[in-house]
Amino acid sequence: MRRIHNPFRDLSIFERILWLSSLLIVIIAFCFSPEKSVLNFFASLVGVTALIFIAKGYVIGQILIVIFAVLYGIISFQFKYYGEMFTYVFMSLPMAIMSIFSWIRHPYKETKAVKVHKIRAKEIALMLALMVIVTFGFYFVLRALGTANLTFSTISVATTFIAVFLTFMRSPYYALGYTANDLVLIVLWTLASTKNTAYIPMIFCFVVFLVNDIYGFISWKRMEKYQRQD
Repeated sequence: MRRIHNPFRDLSIFERILWLSSLLIVIIAFCFSPEKSVLNFFASLVGVTALIFIAKGYVIGQILIVIFAVLYGIISFQFKYYGEMFTYVFMSLPMAIMSIFSWIRHPYKETKAVKVHKIRAKEIALMLALMVIVTFGFYFVLRALGTANLTFSTISVATTFIAVFLTFMRSPYYALGYTANDLVLIVLWTLASTKNTAYIPMIFCFVVFLVNDIYGFISWKRMEKYQRQD
């Protein structure tokens, strides 16, 4: 009988240290939070684990992002961050599902990693055009719903769209899109935490995400260079 592959065995020593350190920070933030939310805690653990595998170009990372998008959508709804809820449930979630099929269809040779795609000028133009349309449409919807911190929520829509589009396109620059989004989300959840301390772990969650996304960019550029030389 064929053994089930354990993707954690493929992590390098540095990646294991990064992953375990990220989990530890999330756990500490949860333990010291005045108001503990198990949902926030579990979402953070899933998200951190997803990022380390996305950094390796493994499809399992996208599968975990689907789970994270659902959990994060619920968390955002609870605080009336409708921009985050709509962004993750109606944009990040379906794009993650599409990315799963895209990555499965484009493996790098016989490896478990995805084949890196060099994005073209016309694809960038399409991305920017769609980003403007999506962000413009979301702004009026979010304003009508009375979204908290509307300006930052709208900016989050734009950065998230860029990130998920580039993820689907298998571009290393997806990580820079998420890095920009992480910075916006750190601000959003800091503002939320001033009203409800239960959201403090979400600040640490996206600080950890920021570090992991920076590593993701480095990892994908390394993958891109190796694949081109090979």
